[in-house]
Amino acid sequence: MAEIHLVGTAHVSQKSIEDVRSAIEGFQPDIVGVELDRGRYVSLTQETPEPSVTDILKGGNFGRLLVQWVLTYIQQRIGAETGVKPGAEMLAAIEEAEKHQKPVALIDRDIQITLGRFWGRMGIWEKIKLVGALIYSLVSVEDQEIDVDEFTNQDVVSAAMEEFRKFSPRGAQALIDERDAYLAHQILMLGSRYERVLAVVGAGHIRGVQRYLDAPETLPPLPTLTAEVKGLPWGKILGAAVTILFLLLIAAIAFSGVGLDVLLAALVYWILINGILSAAFTLLAGGHPFSAATAFAVSWLTSLNPMLAAGWFAAIVEAKIRKPGVGDLRQIIAAETFSEMRRIPLFRVVLVAALANVGSTLGTIAYFVFIFPVLGIDPAVIVVDGFANMLQMIQGLF
Repeated sequence: MAEIHLVGTAHVSQKSIEDVRSAIEGFQPDIVGVELDRGRYVSLTQETPEPSVTDILKGGNFGRLLVQWVLTYIQQRIGAETGVKPGAEMLAAIEEAEKHQKPVALIDRDIQITLGRFWGRMGIWEKIKLVGALIYSLVSVEDQEIDVDEFTNQDVVSAAMEEFRKFSPRGAQALIDERDAYLAHQILMLGSRYERVLAVVGAGHIRGVQRYLDAPETLPPLPTLTAEVKGLPWGKILGAAVTILFLLLIAAIAFSGVGLDVLLAALVYWILINGILSAAFTLLAGGHPFSAATAFAVSWLTSLNPMLAAGWFAAIVEAKIRKPGVGDLRQIIAAETFSEMRRIPLFRVVLVAALANVGSTLGTIAYFVFIFPVLGIDPAVIVVDGFANMLQMIQGLF
């Protein structure tokens, strides 16, 4: 039976660096497992080429990308306050293991799988709350005094985990519970080959991992922890629903007998409301007027096609104008203020893409909420008369 020792750390804590070094020195493990995946290990230990702007735009999930960047920024800011680079304790574990000529194992799940499952599991309301919390964090992180070493205290950690679980139950499952299980799987596999295993993990995982190590039979199968989250494609479903609803609305107005001027007004308002809000949010993101004009021009159409998004077109124009270059991603990660991040061309392009889509979505919602009062018509009369006349025409054809 292998002897397994867990070290809980905070990712920007000098004390954690010292704890890791002391644990390796004192425990003398046969192998050291670190809470890193291959991608994060490479980014910590060597220079890596940045993805191209084209690759980033092709990814399409601009909201998730912004969340990832903002989380990195917040961690960087806390690290700057404490004088410790994020991930320094993992790097210390690697260096100390090499110093003692011990092998190192990467035991964390791939970050892209984790982010994909995290974002995919959260409901719409959880995502909205997360964005709100991140915006608040951007403002408050520079003003608050944070004792990072408290985040290795298990009572403090447990309280924080419970708060996050209340805030986002599904997100906590992907970000905490599943990774507890994944880490435990990896540690037990190391334990099957080595007699003394030391695992360096975030303090928030200590209790969860230990529970699984004490009762391995409770571990979920490993493939279930790495599979892609396949839920209903709500974006496409909602997009199709909007298209159908809009076409039915236009048809009802056309057949209700209220007149061609009302029908034309309904179409014009669809273009204006979608376009103005999408363009306004593009400008709010700091987008160029040409990018805003593009969002205005396409949003009425993209709102009717679940396979397209106004933000994609606005981002392409923004990228042509701002010309993101090599080094932008590194600058985003190293930015010291959110204002500094917004001035970096690549961040601006992604922010434009995300907010243009938000504006277009809000424009669609506003249209269906306000169109009947704006047109000055009774929706009940339009729907009843319109569909009755359509039905009568169909019956006449047959």
